[in-house]
Amino acid sequence: MQFVDINGLALHYQIIGGPAHRPVLVFVNSLGTDFRIWRDVLVRLAGDYPLLAYDKRGHGLSDVGSAPYTIGDHVDDLVGLLEHLKIENAVICGLSVGGLIAQGLYAHRPDLVRALVLCDTAHKIGTTDAWNARIAAVEEAGIESIADAVMERWFTPGFRQADNPALPGYRNMMSRQPADGYTGTCAAIRDADFTEAAARIAVPTLCVVGDQDGATPPDLVLSLARLIPSARYEVIRDAGHIPCVEQPEALTAVIEAFLAMVVSGDAPHG
Repeated sequence: MQFVDINGLALHYQIIGGPAHRPVLVFVNSLGTDFRIWRDVLVRLAGDYPLLAYDKRGHGLSDVGSAPYTIGDHVDDLVGLLEHLKIENAVICGLSVGGLIAQGLYAHRPDLVRALVLCDTAHKIGTTDAWNARIAAVEEAGIESIADAVMERWFTPGFRQADNPALPGYRNMMSRQPADGYTGTCAAIRDADFTEAAARIAVPTLCVVGDQDGATPPDLVLSLARLIPSARYEVIRDAGHIPCVEQPEALTAVIEAFLAMVVSGDAPHG
């Protein structure tokens, strides 16, 4: 396991080497998960690209720090990690809040970003009232109290079968996140709005979504793609909010096709 002190917090990360002439792919996980959600994508990309995954603050094995957070806090952590590892011109692949962090990184430090993969995310996610209600529920009764409802948004009915041992495993992953880290990141999502910033994205961008995503539905992700000049939009069949878990092979294929264009210089820019 690899740890580094960034902004006074211990961040847990994993870096996997790859061809030096290719951009580093950086994976940013969703709310209530850790970077293990990317495993089945990482193993398919290993050897073809250098890879970096990490637990954002308040999640996984990283420190919680002082919550609530802003997206800017998460962005500053990622900037610190990339600078520590001397990574520039990376392809940032962010899922859900990870996609907000990716957009924030581009807005703040475009020099660090060669391309964006915005997975099951949007320029603005949810409403203030909805996020405040979720924060209140977790503060009153813990993450466990909302876990079943969240699983319905994360995964398709086919995945949520009683005989699928992965379902309680991912439910455990969510329920065992630090409550302060979870609610702190809820506040960051609540207050983030990249509607205007999206129009200024000028690097190749892929927007991808599961066809049964109950958290950031396809129409919402499509609206993000339409805000970003020349963005590509792809839908992953038979997947909910976390296609890297349900359909890693299909998601990897879409990412690989996009990366081939980025590396060759054929991907459209904004």
